[in-house]
Amino acid sequence: MNRPRHIAIIMDGNGRWAQQRGWKRIKGHEKGAEVVRHITTYCANHPEIEVLTLYAFSTENWKRPKMEVEFLMKLLDNWLQKELPTYQKENVRFEVIGDISRFNKALQERIAYTKEMTKNNTKLTQVLALNYGGRDEIVRACRRACASGEEISEESFEKFMDSQLGDVDMLIRTGGEKRISNFLLWRIAYAELFFTDTLWPDFTPAELAELIEEFRSRHRRFGGI
Repeated sequence: MNRPRHIAIIMDGNGRWAQQRGWKRIKGHEKGAEVVRHITTYCANHPEIEVLTLYAFSTENWKRPKMEVEFLMKLLDNWLQKELPTYQKENVRFEVIGDISRFNKALQERIAYTKEMTKNNTKLTQVLALNYGGRDEIVRACRRACASGEEISEESFEKFMDSQLGDVDMLIRTGGEKRISNFLLWRIAYAELFFTDTLWPDFTPAELAELIEEFRSRHRRFGGI
């Protein structure tokens, strides 16, 4: 039976969720942040899930209106501060992939502090993809590999990636779109893909549980028969 060790989610639909209600897009992002807590708590208490990777801010998201980007940066800072007790209560380790050097110093320090404070937690690793793009990650990994002077193989290249937390088993995208949007291109080589019309603010642990049950029924061949 398939084991959902590593689940990755493209959290799409915050803005549309808010606009459908006649609200500003930022209200959708606020609601989406609450859903992150619920899904993370569910995964932390699931006996088989070890890693949850969430696409929080892509390298392309800088193209959004400046006011929305600034709000997202502030929301992330406040959310990390507010959620630290939840990380500790649920025994969740916080990690980041992506190039956060473009973030302001205060936010970089908040990220580093949260990582440090949760580094010994063992129940679940929650990974936020921040200023992340799959192509960018591979290019940066190539630079590290070339600088190392080592002979490169598929196996040895792994250590130059942003994360060494293993391949993705389930990739889920909410919001109705059916594309992967430059997310975890290396890690999803044999992931099972799931697309749901549910907008992220409406996504629930119950729906995630249903997708996991569907995942269990699939035949993963990994190139074989």
